[in-house]
Amino acid sequence: MIEVIGLTKRYGGKTAVDDLSFTVRPGHVTGFLGPNGAGKTTTLRVILGLDAPTAGAVTVDGVPFRTHRRGLHHVGALLDAQQVHGGRSAQAHLAALARSNGIGRRRVGEVLAEVGLADAGHRRIGGFSLGMKQRLGIAAALLGDPPVLMFDEPINGMDPEGVRWVRHLFRSLAAQGRTVFLSSHLMTEMEHTADHLVVIGQGRLIAAEPLRAFADRGTRQRVTVRTPQPAVLAAALTAAGASVDTAPDHLAVRGLSAEQIGALAFANAVELHELATHTTSLEEAFMEITAGHADHLAGSR
Repeated sequence: MIEVIGLTKRYGGKTAVDDLSFTVRPGHVTGFLGPNGAGKTTTLRVILGLDAPTAGAVTVDGVPFRTHRRGLHHVGALLDAQQVHGGRSAQAHLAALARSNGIGRRRVGEVLAEVGLADAGHRRIGGFSLGMKQRLGIAAALLGDPPVLMFDEPINGMDPEGVRWVRHLFRSLAAQGRTVFLSSHLMTEMEHTADHLVVIGQGRLIAAEPLRAFADRGTRQRVTVRTPQPAVLAAALTAAGASVDTAPDHLAVRGLSAEQIGALAFANAVELHELATHTTSLEEAFMEITAGHADHLAGSR
């Protein structure tokens, strides 16, 4: 479990994270969302002890991460797949990490196979594509078989097969009872992968709740209506309190359900050719809810 309690991080006079509190629990994939510059990467770095907090506290399984003597047994993390020595082979890179954390060499081969790089283990990392580097970073995160896993934009550069593989991997890790914390700007992937969301803007908490609850909170249902009598129906809908936008071939209605619209049409003897409900996507809900937080502070990360 990850607990962030009143976290504040300043760089000089600029505040990147401002009194932020949330909990990431085991058994779920928790998505970490926010506009660019919202403070996501700063928060991840503080969790891992790479940056010290200005105020507040962050713990992993009840203690600061720095107190764990061999970190890879407790937390596996991928923050930047490009930050790796290009002259080393994938196998040598993982072997060095394994030795420094008291992990047997056999585990190197196991994680390379798990991420689909078994045949590339002896190749130099400098020749890897971005997608292969992402797989290697995930292998490094899995090396110590940790209960807590953190990933920052892990599917950048991956092909569709790789994206499907990552999605399945994260959900299977959570199903094993691990804590999986995932930052991504790709809402469609988050919608297919995450169970819970932590959403921040300008370094402050906007939401910490199940994904579906967040999407429903930002959802504004729209009903498309096609009728040969648009003016008559639009007047009846407006009188009933609906918001009606008139397009050349249909009405876009908000504020009333399809059932209510159908009943009004029947009561006013209006013929209907189509009545369809459209729900906003997670991306649309995210844009709506975070709209007031997009003008982030200069210097935040």
